[in-house]
Amino acid sequence: MIGGLAVLGWWAVADLRINAATFIDGGRNAVDFAGRTLPLDFPPVGELLRLSGQTLAIVISATVLSVILSIPLAILAATNTAPGTGARLGARALIVLLRSIPDVVMAIVFFRIFGLGAMTGVLAMGLHSTGMVAKLYADAIEHIDEGPRAAIRAGGAGVSQELMAGALPQVMPALVATALHRIDINLRISVLLGFVGVNGLGFVIATAFKQLDYRRGMALAAVVLALCILVELMSGSIRRGLLRSADGRSTHSPPLHTGAQISPPWTAARLRRAGYGLLTALVVFISAWGADLDPIHFVSSLRGITENAGLFWPPGTAGIFGQLCSDLWLTVKIALGATLIGAALALPIGCLAARNVAPNPLVAQTFRFFVVLTRGIPELVLAVVFVVITGLGAVAGTLALSVGSVGLLGKLVADSLEEVDPGPERAIRATGAGRWQVFFTGTLPQAAPSLIGFDLLSGAQVLEFDLVTTILLMVFVTVLAVEALAVWLRHEVN
Repeated sequence: MIGGLAVLGWWAVADLRINAATFIDGGRNAVDFAGRTLPLDFPPVGELLRLSGQTLAIVISATVLSVILSIPLAILAATNTAPGTGARLGARALIVLLRSIPDVVMAIVFFRIFGLGAMTGVLAMGLHSTGMVAKLYADAIEHIDEGPRAAIRAGGAGVSQELMAGALPQVMPALVATALHRIDINLRISVLLGFVGVNGLGFVIATAFKQLDYRRGMALAAVVLALCILVELMSGSIRRGLLRSADGRSTHSPPLHTGAQISPPWTAARLRRAGYGLLTALVVFISAWGADLDPIHFVSSLRGITENAGLFWPPGTAGIFGQLCSDLWLTVKIALGATLIGAALALPIGCLAARNVAPNPLVAQTFRFFVVLTRGIPELVLAVVFVVITGLGAVAGTLALSVGSVGLLGKLVADSLEEVDPGPERAIRATGAGRWQVFFTGTLPQAAPSLIGFDLLSGAQVLEFDLVTTILLMVFVTVLAVEALAVWLRHEVN
């Protein structure tokens, strides 16, 4: 099946006519575009700090909303924690629905309900993010070690105690890493949402591009890139701290039958974790305040839902259903081609960015920086660049999505490899196996289900008033098919 998908991706690349001639023909356009872009034109420092703070506040608030919604959804969607088949299928369907509705469409809908402002951006990014975050959380929960849960259950614990003490500690590194991944993605999405009026750097970038002011637009895109690098540095530090804490908990057992207090002592590691928790709460509070989120305005605007629902229902085709089907097929080809190119580049790059796979720390740091650099460039900026180089059409979209997916998939591959259980690696290495034997027999098999899920998720993400509803229904059916394929492949690999 995986080979069949690779063949389809190769066919899509050939059918879209993506080859070396594409880049050779666009060489002159690339030189001309560079001349119109350089030197970069940055706004005053005060304005730049204000826009950056506003953007970060909206992005963090949206990510927090997605995490809050994703945790219960993931518990209902995971096969080993769902209360029943109906709840699991319903949760999976809701996750697919949220992921299949493009964030721009959500922003348009919320704009009609809440008007322009941060509330529209937070809700659009937050709900759309839930589709990805909940899926990855559910996948992480499905791969936990059932031993701790069984032991806690044998002690008479309830379901909630099982989840809190037996499941959550195992998936905490994945939960934090996924949330930080989503901050990266939402930073880039904020650029696109700027075209529909969401405040921040994206709105100013959109204004600059509309005025063909590429020097100002690319300068602000470089600021978004710098913010992504900053988030990556914080992400790496937090993830390493969580992994060290997990290793420490697994190797030090508390004394038994001493009659002493069994709660963990306030060690330096526990104080550090508590400090991270307090700092996170402070950042969330400041972000909600900085985004100017008004609960009263939110509640008072809800009555606009019924007034605007009639604009989107019933679905309509506007007499162009045939064109819609043709465009959907072209979108599927773009998704296949972009996923193949992105995965082909991201897999080796992600492997070399993983500290436990790279031959030395310098190689890991170099490729990790390249991943951050690639991921920090907003897809909209990539699209503008490739449109200028190759012209309008599917080729520019495929290349932009391919390059964008290298950053996301490369990071997810590297993080998945770093989070594997080191036990099998040590055992295989102790037998005298070489680096590549350890990788292919001890590291890659543990991370394979996550890698497949990430690649298929990338393909699903690429697929993006009555006519809008029809398009969304068509995209939903397509994404649902990709979701079903992803679940089946994960079970087969396991």
